[in-house]
Amino acid sequence: MDIIETIKEQIANNAILLYMKGSPNAPQCGFSSKAAQVVMACGEKFAYVDILQNPEIRANLPKYANWPTFPQLWVGGELVGGSDIMVEMFENGELQTLVKAASAKADA
Repeated sequence: MDIIETIKEQIANNAILLYMKGSPNAPQCGFSSKAAQVVMACGEKFAYVDILQNPEIRANLPKYANWPTFPQLWVGGELVGGSDIMVEMFENGELQTLVKAASAKADA
């Protein structure tokens, strides 16, 4: 399968998806750590892809997303942004609302 098709499938099949370095319990960079913490604090299940274990995704996702850095949070098929945006959205309550709505829609 083409790597872009794999990325599209991952995004389509996961209401809340975090592309990060490492895993939520063992992040491999500070930005990924912060991103995982705020998504976990929203209280909903989410999927993640460790880009360090998936070099093709690491190389191609920035082009597909038109977003150059990691982590990347995708909610409901849309790119939310990186860790700074996630933290800002979490602090003003937007992220929790977005994540809970996507989770509820996925469960429906």
